Amino acid sequence: MPTLEWLCKDKVVNHHLDVPYRILERKYSFDAAGTRAEDVGSENMIVHGDNLEALKALLPRYEGRVKCVYIDPPYNTGNENWVYNDNVNAPRIRKWLGQVVGKEGEDLSRHDKWLCMTYPRLRLLHKLLADDGAIFVSIDDNELLNLRSIMNEIFGAANFIAQITLLCNPKGRSQDKYFATNHEYLLVYTKSPLPAGCFSVAKSVAKIEKDYKYSDDAGKYRLQELRNTHREFNRTTRPNLWYPLYADPRDGSISLTQDATHSIEIFPFWPDGYEGCWTWGRDKSEQDLRLLLAQKKSGVWKAYRKNYANTEQGEAVRQKLFTIWNNRLFYTEKGQAAFGQIFQGADKTDFPQPKSVEFITEILRAFTRADDIILDSFAGSGTTAHAVLNLNKADGGKRRFILVEMEDYADSITAERVKRVIQGYPTKEEKTLYDEEITPKNLASGAELLERAKAAAQEAKDSELYEKVSNPKIEGGRLQVVATLKAEVSAQGTGGDFSFYELGAPLLVDERLNPSAPLEKIREYIWFTETKTPFSPVADENEYYLGTFNDAAYYFYYKSDETTTLDAAFLASVKSKSDLTIVYADRCAVDAKKLKRLGVVFKKIPRDINGR
Repeated sequence: MPTLEWLCKDKVVNHHLDVPYRILERKYSFDAAGTRAEDVGSENMIVHGDNLEALKALLPRYEGRVKCVYIDPPYNTGNENWVYNDNVNAPRIRKWLGQVVGKEGEDLSRHDKWLCMTYPRLRLLHKLLADDGAIFVSIDDNELLNLRSIMNEIFGAANFIAQITLLCNPKGRSQDKYFATNHEYLLVYTKSPLPAGCFSVAKSVAKIEKDYKYSDDAGKYRLQELRNTHREFNRTTRPNLWYPLYADPRDGSISLTQDATHSIEIFPFWPDGYEGCWTWGRDKSEQDLRLLLAQKKSGVWKAYRKNYANTEQGEAVRQKLFTIWNNRLFYTEKGQAAFGQIFQGADKTDFPQPKSVEFITEILRAFTRADDIILDSFAGSGTTAHAVLNLNKADGGKRRFILVEMEDYADSITAERVKRVIQGYPTKEEKTLYDEEITPKNLASGAELLERAKAAAQEAKDSELYEKVSNPKIEGGRLQVVATLKAEVSAQGTGGDFSFYELGAPLLVDERLNPSAPLEKIREYIWFTETKTPFSPVADENEYYLGTFNDAAYYFYYKSDETTTLDAAFLASVKSKSDLTIVYADRCAVDAKKLKRLGVVFKKIPRDINGR
């Protein structure tokens, strides 16, 4: 597979292995009752600190457990006026490049720097992602090709799912030199191959009412033509899908054999006489004959299959998403408006171009389920947490979020936004007063539609309820009138909670265990380096027992203020019955042959501790 090369790539490809494990220090917790010094047991996290070190710190608890990663990294536009420096010349990034790359980093192009910054972070995100997880990355043209190249390298080209084009600014950027850019991208990759249909959303009630016009005892359904719509699939290439069906002209029922009632012979012909094929084989048609129905259209009999709005288990059918997203709710201005509603009086330059809540929600609706973990390591204003809380409130889910933000506004903006969403905040409500999809059927009566929309707008303007009323406009194929209420209303709180963390001291200092590190954090770290699973303390007579994993028992015989020795007395205290016993200690006073006979492996502190 082709790989991308850039200056100093060799310095960062495996740099994630050298990043120190740091302690996550909880500073406070927050729930609907407010800020609390005590731990409320929340599984939601906001971490302030360098996201490279924060991601490494999350590994002991979350490696392989995160279902969905969404990140909105710097686009590397060269604009230095953002809250975070968008051309990766921010002081922290420059300091990191100097430490990792050395003096060569001073001569790198901004694209080399961006790749150096991004690559090790993606490596750690790959480790945190579950085997059935997916990562979504927002990006624009500045680094799109570079990003796809390194994601192919890290996640595998075979795990590329989609490159979604997002219409984010319908007016376009007038300051652009040649074309007024009005879109960006969303790249989607998985960690491993996933089954078809895992990226989809449940159809809305309105959509079902519109699309599923028929009903029977099994529920509402629509008819989909049984003939395959791809011309490359035809009688020659798929001879097993070419066979006759027979229809009863009285009720449209279908049989695979011709008889006195089923007398109409139907083949999968195209309108121009081309010999196509069915989408179902004969066995499938025979098995699900109850789903087949014939109708006469324009003098020609056609075979259809019933497609129900609900599955046999009663779940709403789901639909795949398109690779072009042009919903007006996803526009950049919607993200700015939501930020302004939460932080009343904030200027657009206070936090430019945050993603809209609806955009992130669409990602979560398409891929996550009720108890998944969602991670955003470029958290910005906290939109991802806002979307998680909203969606949990809407569907009763218990999704958990982990946000990482390296800038100083992690508490004052990122966490503060989440607090206000949890408790509720005053805002000015926006209402859609007129909403009509433009279709080929109603296009002929476009003048009538426009008059109705104008009437709705004028009625709203005559009312004293609204502060602002838009003129009728077409966005995303819909004719709409949108208005903002005058009176401030309270956005109801979603409920929920989180804990706020800072990055603390490293667990290893000069390749030795940090004596000031909390013992439970060191034990968690040792367990993780051995098993790559989250640590859960186990009650045992021996206080140094960590647990058993894959028929191996682990003991961490460590004291910060004295030397520990694996001797006969300690072995006598080992009660766990396992095929293998691994003991960490400073020294060993037991003969190697005896250890082997007892199935005991000695590991020296700190020499044999390997967090790579």
